[in-house]
Amino acid sequence: MKTLIRSAKIICKSSEFNGQTKDIFIENGNISQIADFVDIEVDDVIEGEDICVSVGWFDMRVHAKEPGHEYKESLESMEQTALAGGFSEIALLPNTQPVVQTRESVNYLKRSGEKVKFHPMAAVTLKCEGKDFTEMIDLHQAGAVAFTDGEHPIQNPDIFLKSLQYLTQFGGLLINHPEDTHLTHFGQMHDGTVSTFLGMKGMPQMAEEIMVMRDLKILEYVMQTPFSQGLGENSVLHFSCISSAQTINFIRMGKEMGLPISCDVAAHQLCFTENDLVDFDTNLKVNPPFRTQEDLEALWEGLADGTIDVIVSDHNPQDEESKKLEFDMAEFGVIGLETVFSSINTFNKVLSLEEIIEKITDNPRNILRLKNPNIKEGEKANLTIFSPNQTWVCTEKNIVSKSRNSPFIGKTLKGKVIRVIA
Repeated sequence: MKTLIRSAKIICKSSEFNGQTKDIFIENGNISQIADFVDIEVDDVIEGEDICVSVGWFDMRVHAKEPGHEYKESLESMEQTALAGGFSEIALLPNTQPVVQTRESVNYLKRSGEKVKFHPMAAVTLKCEGKDFTEMIDLHQAGAVAFTDGEHPIQNPDIFLKSLQYLTQFGGLLINHPEDTHLTHFGQMHDGTVSTFLGMKGMPQMAEEIMVMRDLKILEYVMQTPFSQGLGENSVLHFSCISSAQTINFIRMGKEMGLPISCDVAAHQLCFTENDLVDFDTNLKVNPPFRTQEDLEALWEGLADGTIDVIVSDHNPQDEESKKLEFDMAEFGVIGLETVFSSINTFNKVLSLEEIIEKITDNPRNILRLKNPNIKEGEKANLTIFSPNQTWVCTEKNIVSKSRNSPFIGKTLKGKVIRVIA
């Protein structure tokens, strides 16, 4: 198979062609030639006005629904959804039924992707219940790229401490969603003026901030013990789906102290606030909840100054029976794989295009200790071709996912994925 990408601007800081507009000739899955003009007969030509090409995008937080809830999203439909969103690789949370906690389940997910590479993350505790540990060394050797209880924050500080101590023995990464669930129990949205006005129980920022403070203090303790020897510069602890301005300040201070930490934000968190929930649209019911305008601006600032390392989709498909209910009965979660770049590109006012791409390509791979692809002759093709200026309307009909719980339905977005070649 011979493919030619015609006149595309290369966005890849590690490439010698970064920022240049070139033709890229791909033959049998390899980048054969990069030049100002390639004159050769090919099977397929990809071209368009103002198109760009980067290394294949990487989503670091996807809720796999298979096995257990295939009616919401199968592995096959998730792969097609990822391709539609521009992603050549995705990391999968372990909260399936059964939970990803055995060597067999890790291998099953690794083998399942045909056009998209699946990177399984394994559970820290059995059934993600926060009680007994999984065989993390065995899971690491099987190919788990990180360890997390995913949707379930690690509440027990002793479990959290011992997890860090255990993982540092082989350079593993612990990912935690910071939330004290005792403070968010029965919560529906951000705890503030709007929740009071709507009569819904709130989920306070404090629940996130307390957990971040706790986790940082425990990590600081671990780093002062022999357990931390030989860790290098890799992140040891990753905070996933942060939403609070004060959380960003804590993480910023932690980085300034030299703690090996990183964090991500979900793309949809950068597009909405608590005020958008006044119509009780269950497609806007997410955890963490959409917060205040001040928090939203702080998230963008954190992205701009590098405090926030990665943008994720937090893709969480829910079927109609889980969403078309009274607000307090509906499940949390939105689909996001197809709209990560478009939503960020539409609402962005502070990041360059190169900075956006870095947060969905290089940074997640670096945090997960994975090799970064490159755009150069002789490399295997792992590319995303996209148009940053093309607009499109998100509708239920053009959603690829099995589920339709998108907060962007009916909205015009700027930035369109053209093709993934991997």
